[in-house]
Amino acid sequence: MIDLMGFAPDPEVRSKNLRIGAIGAGMIMAECHLAAYRQAGFPVAAIASRTKARAQAVADRYGIAVVHDTPEALIADPAIEILDIAYPPDQQPALIRAALAQPHIRGILAQKPLALTLAEAIALRDEAAAAGKVLSVNQNMRYDQSMRVLKQILDRGDLGEIVFAQIDMHAIPHWQGFLAAYDRLTLANMSVHHLDVLRFLFGEVAEITTTTRTDPRTTFAHRDGITVSTLRFASGVLALSLEDVWSGPRAADYKDDQHIGWRVEGTEGTARGTIGWPTGVASTLSYASRKTTGGDWVTPTWDTMWFPDAFVGVMEQLQHAIATGTPPALSVADNVKTVALIEAGYLSMAEQRTVRLSEISTE
Repeated sequence: MIDLMGFAPDPEVRSKNLRIGAIGAGMIMAECHLAAYRQAGFPVAAIASRTKARAQAVADRYGIAVVHDTPEALIADPAIEILDIAYPPDQQPALIRAALAQPHIRGILAQKPLALTLAEAIALRDEAAAAGKVLSVNQNMRYDQSMRVLKQILDRGDLGEIVFAQIDMHAIPHWQGFLAAYDRLTLANMSVHHLDVLRFLFGEVAEITTTTRTDPRTTFAHRDGITVSTLRFASGVLALSLEDVWSGPRAADYKDDQHIGWRVEGTEGTARGTIGWPTGVASTLSYASRKTTGGDWVTPTWDTMWFPDAFVGVMEQLQHAIATGTPPALSVADNVKTVALIEAGYLSMAEQRTVRLSEISTE
């Protein structure tokens, strides 16, 4: 039995009629984007990837009628209204710029990180605004069910003034092969989920201190393997984001305990939970409030999951923004602030000091 206790862990689908062109046929597109779109009834009109045969296989699986030879050919297809990109971040800006030049494309859903540098992210923000296009960034952890319900609890004031928060990850992400060629790994490609969702929950960050070490369990050269970031928000909230992206040995004879946990403490209560992605289960949340639960711990439940269900909300917010002429919930302007936070984290690593966000220009 699902007991939502008046909360809305998943958003309402308000708009879903714009034709989507999917670029990419890897795990995130095939297992998350397209699975969610089929569930929600979003029309996917075409697909393309680096390898046409792989795109064809995914098209056959989801009943997508048109398979283009190249991403550029898909972008030029006048039937496409929304471009959905799941492509390496070093190649994403060129695809975005090609789409901005097409009059038939009304909106773009880009992957995170939006770009590999803050300067590039700022340029894309400004170019999208000049083209009059809606550019949105797929920060899908904001649509994880536990994060959405936590945000509703915070907005109601159930926990009082927030004092401390943490996200504690010990889990193995899907490291795509192209990441081995980049000089930035965990902070840009995994911590980006946590740093962004902390901004979603608590507002703007005043300063960040990030430390890192290389991880001997990662098989390719890298700088930032395990990362630990301490954030102080303008509101006074102190937060910790920890990413251990191996979680023990990766070996057949080792029974790992992969998990992601989180906790938020306030003057009137505490919330805690788990992110279910590493083990393929629903995320969880429990909270106790002197104001609304009599100090008892209560646990709303749901049966949807971050992967793939959160991707319904990500695409829906873009569809709705275009349909209504309102700003998207996941706007590129807001995402540039997340990219700036990542940039500040890398500066903190390099100079071994606390970095104030006022040092990082987003103009």
